[in-house]
Amino acid sequence: MAEYDTIIIGSGAGGLAAAICLARAGQRVLVLEQHYVPGGWCHSFYLDGHRFSPGVHYLGLLGPGQGTRQLYEGLGIANDLTFFRMNPAAYEHCWIGDERVDLPADFGQLYEQLAARFPHEREGLRKYLTVVRQVNEQLHLIPKMSGFWDNITIPFRTAQLGKYGLFSLKRVMDWHIKDPLLQGILNVQCGDHGLPPAQASFPLHCAVMGHYLEGGFYPSGGGAAIVKAMTLALKRHGGEIRTGAAVARILTEPAGKKTRAMGVELASGEVIHADRVISNADPAKTYQLVGHEHISPKLKAKLAKTSYSVTSLMLFLTVDMDVRAAGLDSGNIWMMRHPDLDKLFGEMKAADILAEEEFPALFLSCTTLKDPASFDGRHHCLEVVTFLDFKAFEEFDRGGDDYHSSAYEQFKARIADKLLNSVEKAVPGIRAHIVRQDLGTPLTNEFYVQATRGNVYGTEKNFWQTGPFAFGNQSEIEGLYLCGASILSHGVAGASYSGVQTAARILNSSMDEQLAPQPDQAVRVYEAEDPTTWPDWVRQKRADRQRRRQALPQ
Repeated sequence: MAEYDTIIIGSGAGGLAAAICLARAGQRVLVLEQHYVPGGWCHSFYLDGHRFSPGVHYLGLLGPGQGTRQLYEGLGIANDLTFFRMNPAAYEHCWIGDERVDLPADFGQLYEQLAARFPHEREGLRKYLTVVRQVNEQLHLIPKMSGFWDNITIPFRTAQLGKYGLFSLKRVMDWHIKDPLLQGILNVQCGDHGLPPAQASFPLHCAVMGHYLEGGFYPSGGGAAIVKAMTLALKRHGGEIRTGAAVARILTEPAGKKTRAMGVELASGEVIHADRVISNADPAKTYQLVGHEHISPKLKAKLAKTSYSVTSLMLFLTVDMDVRAAGLDSGNIWMMRHPDLDKLFGEMKAADILAEEEFPALFLSCTTLKDPASFDGRHHCLEVVTFLDFKAFEEFDRGGDDYHSSAYEQFKARIADKLLNSVEKAVPGIRAHIVRQDLGTPLTNEFYVQATRGNVYGTEKNFWQTGPFAFGNQSEIEGLYLCGASILSHGVAGASYSGVQTAARILNSSMDEQLAPQPDQAVRVYEAEDPTTWPDWVRQKRADRQRRRQALPQ
């Protein structure tokens, strides 16, 4: 007898979204998470009482009627969420060499500002941004196409997607923009999918730019706030979640000429049966749990060819200084030594990551400015990220066993010092004000999130691994489904939508039906840079944090 209708492996955004949809449809749902807290890349952790969220740096499309807001309202979690809009005049700061260029939260303003800075590129820039907007809009039309008339008109309604869909970002960029600095500025959000322009699918990059069409938003409470809202909704619908419950294997049995999933065995030896299993792990991890002896030669070949996205270094800093006076605001900073991102990605993946005094590129943000409710009146929290090749850490990899050693810790210390060389340029004198620092490495990603080779975006988002070529949400094994960053799309919203899509398939429903508007649900959004928009509870939280800080021994 099946104990559950559906078991979900992994409590990332995709797994939790699928769980909510299935539980509210009346299914008996169990979510299993190997970490001691739920959330996957959306989880938060604390260092000396200060919160950090390694996988949630900003979200887009949270304006009225926009996609991410509709997602949270349709899932019934919006009332438990509050977001702060990051600096609308500069939600992204591009620091390329000695150049400083800001990206505003509006495509029209973006065009006007860049056209004024690069008047010789005015016409090409206009055409390029128009194409980006059109391709992004047409990408969102495709899932909604149904019926005879839609099928007849789709070539006309998605003409720009058809024209540019098979090209790389670099190819389309080179057709429209010639100035290397302007190319670098427009390509800065390659960091949000992890591929250089020559390898990135142009439609994918359009989708990323489109996601931030009206700027960036940060959840009050960090990534953990999204996880908390989702787990509360799951429990309201009768679903269960267990942490510290690592899955050792997915159980299967013969079903005629096919194989059928029938539950899981935990690392503890406990066996739990279910009618179906959804894996929120990446494909490599999923089919390791199944066992390659149970999958087809065709699937084995696809797995062997699958590449995974970049991995990362993340430096978490608590500082005792006025970072706003030092020049920071709620916008992100992308620091790059030069505008050629194809060359830059190669430099970031260099074998010897300690060969120079600074990393070629990094991303820096201050969460206590993006989430004003989290500020205690004295300490600010910064997150610094750069990409690299997993090979730099292979010598310390123990295949899932404890990788900590004195050599590893010394290596981390040298890396952190090198990262701080770049951070000093953004926040002069910061070294003297560091209260606490910690460094997450590719091995940290592997250990806590079970990410293959420490990847941060699931499968690599190249042309042959996205769209129709990506892994589907229904596997060749009967009753085994997939969701998450490697299936539909990456990022917090993309992974969440993937979970909804997988649940809709199981329920013989549609994503629109699963995310039907709920009039009693509404996301709250305030301005991070404008205290006059803050409700009283934000000021109360800040005051409470300040009192707790002052009560601590000095």
